[in-house]
Amino acid sequence: MKNFCFAFILLILGFSCQKEPTVTQKIAKAHGFENWDKVTNMSFTFGEKRSWKWSVKTNDIILTTKEDTISYNQTLVDSTSLTVDRAFINDKFWLLIPFQLVWDKTASISQMVKETSPINKTIMNKITITYPNNGGYTPGDAYDIFFDDDYIIREWVFRRGNTKEPSLINTFENYQNFNGIKIALNHKTLDGKQVAQLKNITINLK
Repeated sequence: MKNFCFAFILLILGFSCQKEPTVTQKIAKAHGFENWDKVTNMSFTFGEKRSWKWSVKTNDIILTTKEDTISYNQTLVDSTSLTVDRAFINDKFWLLIPFQLVWDKTASISQMVKETSPINKTIMNKITITYPNNGGYTPGDAYDIFFDDDYIIREWVFRRGNTKEPSLINTFENYQNFNGIKIALNHKTLDGKQVAQLKNITINLK
């Protein structure tokens, strides 16, 4: 009986010691982060200019444009591939911002608050991710992320250099499911202008 009671107490303590997921972890999970470890390859087109093939496990990347095809490995970026890698980081950020919130360990995340979203004008949850002033391709930039109660991102405000005034405000809409990963295909400004479009997306799992 004593052994049973001791085991029961350990079980209760184990449950009580489990940490509540952070807001960013909840956002990532809502977009299918639990499936990311299974991803082997991705391909997608950003706008009308750049098409990418990404071997996730090896970090081999191929960029195809109307003018050229460039291959490089992201662990071996040099002066010849720096510009291409900068473009890839930008496009991947639009594609996988819910996951970047947990991947980008150097960035700071604010506390969640309730605030009226700038485009839909509805009360949403908001966090702000701010990048350090040194390092990376866009030092000091900040993003106000607006998401619903299901932790799905609906809008963001990009503020270059963490200025008070927005540099860009747009929606996240037309979500589609790619092997368990939810991606917003369309991003529009307040006047309905398309600022970024993701298409031809394929995600391969092992």
